[in-house]
Amino acid sequence: MPGDYRRILAIVREADGPVQVRAVGERLGLDTAVRGKLEPLGAKMTKLADRGWLHKRPDGRFTARS
Repeated sequence: MPGDYRRILAIVREADGPVQVRAVGERLGLDTAVRGKLEPLGAKMTKLADRGWLHKRPDGRFTARS
C-alpha cells in the first residue's frame, strides 16, 4: 500500500472516534481552507472504505475497521 494511504489509515486508527476528512487533512498538513485540497483526500479515504480498510459512516465521517 502506498505511503499516503498508510498515513491516512494510521491517523484514523489513532483517533478517539469517527473523523472527518478535514481533520485528517489537518494532521497531514494540508491547507484545509481550500476545498480543492480536501477533495483528493476524501477520494482516497472513500477508496480505502470501498476496499474494506475503513468504514464510511452515513454522516460522511470515517472509522477504522475492527
